[in-house]
Amino acid sequence: MFADLHLHTNFSDGTYTPEELVARAAQLELAAVALTDHDTVEGCARMSVAARSAGLEFIPATELTAEFDGVELHLLGYFVDTQNPKLLGEMARFQQVRQDRIREMVARLNRLDVPLRAEAVFALANCRSPGRPHVGRALVMGGFCATLDQAFDRFLKKNRPAWVPKFKISALDAIALIHQAGGLAVMAHPGLNRTDEIIPHLVGAKLDGLECFHTKHTAATSLHYVRLARQFDLAITGGSDCHGLSKGKPLIGTVKIPYEYVEQLKARRPPRASGAPLPRSGLGVPL
Repeated sequence: MFADLHLHTNFSDGTYTPEELVARAAQLELAAVALTDHDTVEGCARMSVAARSAGLEFIPATELTAEFDGVELHLLGYFVDTQNPKLLGEMARFQQVRQDRIREMVARLNRLDVPLRAEAVFALANCRSPGRPHVGRALVMGGFCATLDQAFDRFLKKNRPAWVPKFKISALDAIALIHQAGGLAVMAHPGLNRTDEIIPHLVGAKLDGLECFHTKHTAATSLHYVRLARQFDLAITGGSDCHGLSKGKPLIGTVKIPYEYVEQLKARRPPRASGAPLPRSGLGVPL
């Protein structure tokens, strides 16, 4: 039994719908999945319904962009209450900043004589939490770039002419936000940050786990973070970070973890979260 605990849908910058993602997970015979869309939990209700129908265990989650001491990092919040008022309020603020960032990227492209319209990006994204990949896809669909990679290389990568810095919540505030929503805070793909020195500080802020297994982690990197997780008594998680077909690589299941890690993660849930009734979606199903 295996699980993939890092997945995105078209409610953020993935291309799969929740139903398509669950169907693929079922084909791969995964036992459990988590939806970790950026700055939103909107897809969790549909994912829950689809997973229940397919006999899959589902973990509601999200991914927040944060920073500590000037270092950008991503935090995964597992088992969050998707109806938590403070979490939803903060996410609405993050989503507005994301939309403003898209407008600024398009404005910079326009100054470069690329006549892309912000409305075209928002229509393509069709979600409240748009990101750079949507701008890249819009550039390809508009005929301004041949491929998504070209769009990023020419315009959207850091220090390219249409790049706009991200808004980042304090990592300590992000951990606290996840905890008050009943969730567990896990540092995503730490091997991409290459700043292990901040991990003890995050542990001091009650970080719950490390994503040791990830598409961009080598075997040696994964082993290194497994050892760190054990050193600091942190949960071990992992997943593919699947964004669907945007780059021709449907990654779901290419990185998966033994189900025992899911059990260990669940065991860390606070008593209130594990003992209280499950939050329910507007469809009347548990999340």
